[in-house]
Amino acid sequence: MRKVNRYPVEGPNALWQIYRTVSPWKGVKNFIFIQIARYCPVLSLKNVIYRRMLGMKVGEHAAFGLMVMVDVFFPEHITIGNNSVIGYNTTILAHEYLIQEYRIGKVVVGDRVLIGANTTILPGVTIGDGAVVAAGAVVHKDVPAGAFVGGNPLRDLRPSGVDE
Repeated sequence: MRKVNRYPVEGPNALWQIYRTVSPWKGVKNFIFIQIARYCPVLSLKNVIYRRMLGMKVGEHAAFGLMVMVDVFFPEHITIGNNSVIGYNTTILAHEYLIQEYRIGKVVVGDRVLIGANTTILPGVTIGDGAVVAAGAVVHKDVPAGAFVGGNPLRDLRPSGVDE
């Protein structure tokens, strides 16, 4: 089970009520800086934007590929460890707005983690140190340290009987 806080809503679906949760100005500011970072080819500059403008915790030598999309409304709930790689066009969400509730959860990516291109990471998950997530995966649950996972639904991809 993902570690998220659930907030029930009444009336229209939760997304219609977003600005009761988050300032529209925060959303606009974050969106602008996220778009700059998505297209920026300079890794160190991306990390400065993520740390200083969005409040993310980003480790030394973390590398975000082109077009990575981090959570617009709650980027401060995202932690990326040292020397980790977040692949091209990956989406990292710290929130989800549903019909009758919204959920917010921290996302923690450990040290030396490789996230393949076009992966989606859902709120409330932790990816352990040294894990590898295959391209195109949907990370909907915690990933243990050193694991090799992929797919949708997420599953262990290491051949049976094979250790590190």
